[in-house]
Amino acid sequence: MRRGLAAGNWKMNGLAASLAEIDALTEAFPAPGCDILICPPATLIAQMNWKKGQHPLALGGQDCHAGASGAHTGDIAAEMLKDAGATYVILGHSERRADHGETDAAVRAKTEAAWRAGLTAIVCIGETLEERETGRTLDVVGTQLAGSIPNGATPERLVVAYEPVWAIGTGKVPTLEQIGEVHAAIRSALNARFGAAAGGGVRILYGGSVKPSNAAEIFAVADVDGALVGGASLKATDFGGIIAALEGARG
Repeated sequence: MRRGLAAGNWKMNGLAASLAEIDALTEAFPAPGCDILICPPATLIAQMNWKKGQHPLALGGQDCHAGASGAHTGDIAAEMLKDAGATYVILGHSERRADHGETDAAVRAKTEAAWRAGLTAIVCIGETLEERETGRTLDVVGTQLAGSIPNGATPERLVVAYEPVWAIGTGKVPTLEQIGEVHAAIRSALNARFGAAAGGGVRILYGGSVKPSNAAEIFAVADVDGALVGGASLKATDFGGIIAALEGARG
């Protein structure tokens, strides 16, 4: 069975005082039954890495540049994230695609950069409300999946996060049947492209208004291997409820 992954995306939130949440999280889950990941602002990665000590809590970035270095003011390289203590990086999040115009090709280049640096890429895909309502969800997700992921994906190098754009931060959640349909389609596409061994081992996360109150039923859906959590990951008490639900789902 694929090991569950509870990933917290802090987005543009968190100052040094927020490190107290890491203490609370590591104390609550000294030996977690699933993988736990926090992706804080880049300014906090090194401090958080020191703060967590030997706890298996993993850290990640929220984006990276495709290049290893250069005249790219304000950008951060995958190698820099790795140097600060990160082992993952979120790429192609819907907010990056919308706010910064990131294309599938750009996400693919960043994924290659992440692999170059030895990071696991969490590649995000998902449809808008208009695309959902016009019945284009599977086409959109399939196109993004094919265009955003380079050749050579393995379970160690890749995690896929399905995040219906219309559900992020809105409180709206697709039905369990809708979640299951998309995750099954993603799994089928991964198997077809990378083979059953690699494609079957890549973890697929659900992202979109996951809360302690709905996490258990979402994690019971086939091919949902965890969650990419936004606002609910900022507080250890809320994120802890989601982690506990994932531990329970994975037995």
